[in-house]
Amino acid sequence: MKGLWLADRQLQLRRDLPIPEPIAGEARVRVLQAGICNTDLELLRGYYPYAGVLGHEFVGVVDRGPEHLIGQRVVGEINATCGQCRFCLSDNSTHCENRTVLGIVNRDGAFADYLCLPEKNLYLVPETVSTDAATFTEPLAAALEIQQQVQLHGGDRVLVIGDGKLGQLVAQTLALTGCDLLAVGRHSEKLANLEARGIRTGFADAVQDRTFDVSVECTGNPEGFAIALRALRPRSTLVLKSTYAGKLSIDASALVVDEITLVGSRCGPFPEALKLLAENKVDVSPLIQARYPLSEGLKAFAHAQRKGVLKVLLAMGDENAQQS
Repeated sequence: MKGLWLADRQLQLRRDLPIPEPIAGEARVRVLQAGICNTDLELLRGYYPYAGVLGHEFVGVVDRGPEHLIGQRVVGEINATCGQCRFCLSDNSTHCENRTVLGIVNRDGAFADYLCLPEKNLYLVPETVSTDAATFTEPLAAALEIQQQVQLHGGDRVLVIGDGKLGQLVAQTLALTGCDLLAVGRHSEKLANLEARGIRTGFADAVQDRTFDVSVECTGNPEGFAIALRALRPRSTLVLKSTYAGKLSIDASALVVDEITLVGSRCGPFPEALKLLAENKVDVSPLIQARYPLSEGLKAFAHAQRKGVLKVLLAMGDENAQQS
């Protein structure tokens, strides 16, 4: 099969990869479409020493596995867990000590014709949800994880920093809580997507220091972190949603003196994400910037690395992809 293979920070299109065979308890998925995200780009830059097929945001059709799943469109949680370690037994399985992670840690990912995941990781895509929309299930779930970790109230002042792919999903999901929300970024055309949904937006100069209860950093750069920290009142919460390829220098004294709670946040709940998509409470269509066939995957990655680009999609059936 074809697949985008990463090794030693070099990406190549391979056509000689073996079609995977699912082990007991797993299903094989024929991938229809997958999305390139910032984590994929960070892996390419050396964020983690991964070697294998990249990709973890996907929609596909089960072709090997339990009878009730055969032929069904599915999405899948990316952490394949052991079920026996202390984290799995304490209902914290996303931190399983023995986990593999699709396209990130010891498990070939979604930028290929086929992938394998445990059956328990797979979720049926409702008929009313398009394949394009379903491709955003994983990042939308990651955005919803914030609400699993931080209790928000209607009057809370919440700041989202970053108008990229994840920042837009975070802002849309947080807006549903009824909080007093401000989303800031650098690109008026991207912020316009949020304004169209009634979300208040601005640039960095719209942020008043020490006035927010929660800030969510979605840029993955030190400047975004600095804005997020200075925006917070004492005893408030800073949520980090981005991975950093390099080291991040922080003013630890500011965290201590103001008693700031720092929360790392990554994978989230798939059922809730699919429900929002089915109910059209989140609009992902403005986030799709380009689509490529898998055979042009290297061009797709080059496009995704341009400054300001939103979501680039890869279609595994080459005839289904059109560049934009």
